[in-house]
Amino acid sequence: MPLILASGSLQLLANATSITDKESEVESIFLKLESDARAFRDEIMQAYGARCEANTVEECYQGNFKDCDSKFPNQVCPRAEEFVVPDCGDGVSCNALWDKTVSKVSIPGLWKPGEAPSDSTITETVCYSRLAEPFMVEKYKADEEYWDQYDVRPSSSYFGAHDGLFRMIPAVHQDVCGAYDHRRRPWFVAASSGPKDVVLVLDVSSSMEDYYRMENAQDAAITVIETLTVADRFAVIAFSSEASQVGGYTGLIRATTENTNHLVEAIKQLIPQGGTNFGSAFANAFDALDQTIENEATSGCNIAILFMTDGQITQGPGADEVTSLVNERTEQLASNYVRKATIFTYSLGKDADHNVTKAIACSTGGIWTLVPDIYDDGDLISAMSAYYKLFALGLGVEGNEDFVAWVEPYVFATGGMMGTTVSVPVYDRNVTPYLFLGVVGIDVFIGSSDIYMSAIERILGEEATSSIMLERFVARSTASCPKIELSACELDALRFLSGGEDATCGVCNSTNYSGIVPETCPSQNYLPNDLLDNSDSKLCNVFVLWMQQKRH
Repeated sequence: MPLILASGSLQLLANATSITDKESEVESIFLKLESDARAFRDEIMQAYGARCEANTVEECYQGNFKDCDSKFPNQVCPRAEEFVVPDCGDGVSCNALWDKTVSKVSIPGLWKPGEAPSDSTITETVCYSRLAEPFMVEKYKADEEYWDQYDVRPSSSYFGAHDGLFRMIPAVHQDVCGAYDHRRRPWFVAASSGPKDVVLVLDVSSSMEDYYRMENAQDAAITVIETLTVADRFAVIAFSSEASQVGGYTGLIRATTENTNHLVEAIKQLIPQGGTNFGSAFANAFDALDQTIENEATSGCNIAILFMTDGQITQGPGADEVTSLVNERTEQLASNYVRKATIFTYSLGKDADHNVTKAIACSTGGIWTLVPDIYDDGDLISAMSAYYKLFALGLGVEGNEDFVAWVEPYVFATGGMMGTTVSVPVYDRNVTPYLFLGVVGIDVFIGSSDIYMSAIERILGEEATSSIMLERFVARSTASCPKIELSACELDALRFLSGGEDATCGVCNSTNYSGIVPETCPSQNYLPNDLLDNSDSKLCNVFVLWMQQKRH
């Protein structure tokens, strides 16, 4: 007898089929973006392999376009809804310039036209990454064809190197020269470190009033928090005579935009007062971790405790007791929960305690960094955000080759529009351990009728910023946890990179740092001084000159 379904059942079946079809189509879009990111990664890896070749250096001379100083060869006006550079207009007419036929480069800080960056490794990165430009151009053309079926346009693709060099297509001018540092953006940290639990431990004792250390520490903590993604969990512990968790939380929380904004505001309200109790600080940090793990509310991956102080212990357990406490609690995390915790300690200023903080890092397989005061050119923000370098080495090991990261929608630095990014770490896999080179990323806009995510929104009938969509990004970014399996010499080499010889734990000498410390090319002595083509104008001056040419 044939099976007969009621009309209601048929409708339910049709709805289920429709949902399945929608999910399949969206999955194909996600997979395409992830595949594109991996292909881009492979192109950068191949380019790095050719960095020492003579042609790479020779053709780099005046062969690049800078985001602030260069007139792009085929620059045109984008539509106002695509992006607006506020310093150049309101977008009512022609608001900016871009070029889809070349990439642009930038670095944080000052880079004078006609001169090479002060760091020769950045110059080398400019030159080898230029080899990937033909791929980037062709990829953009192919993307225009693919996205035409959804009536949307492709977005930016870029490579952010570990040393600060940033290369992007389409080429577009920045409104503030030298202000952008991709290493402090969520997409970079997510791809270079993977999912993680982060506990920030801030000294708020009265001595932090000196030399703007409190403000410096607050800025650094906020920067670290703002680079976390929805795949991460975090907590902030403030300590002086006693310690407590900031923000009214107990345990670690997911790093959503709402949660990070709340903690950022709470950190801004911290006031220095009281003594310095290391023991209470670390006890609170480990208690928060234990509680979160027991509640099964963690990322399930690596743990980083970032501990900063400017003083010596004045209250609570002494130095030996604190070191023993930290060792015992890290061992308990490993034995009870099979979780590895890495301690990163930061001594702020020349008068800060060095012995205890360094001993804690050395005894637990962590990293200690001495950070001079601002007056002595100290940069705590860079020092603290560099914890991802250790985790990046873990992501490079076998089993994580195809790792990709998605981040919660955020405001893009160019144009101020909302979007997300799919990103993939890049390594030199010809050395052991693999050498971390940087991260490639592909932007995905949201919120407008002519952009990527609007296609996904239309297919699924979901808002791009909805909790359901957010869970999609989390699920795609937590597929694997990087395992940190470094030898004692490799770990000491990483300490050397972070803080020089003084930061090492005396395990090995510099001759054993191969793999962690990259080898220099023989051609580095012959790197070009002038890397930029057409670098005689500034941002809005370029725009004005272009408009004058069009009128004539």
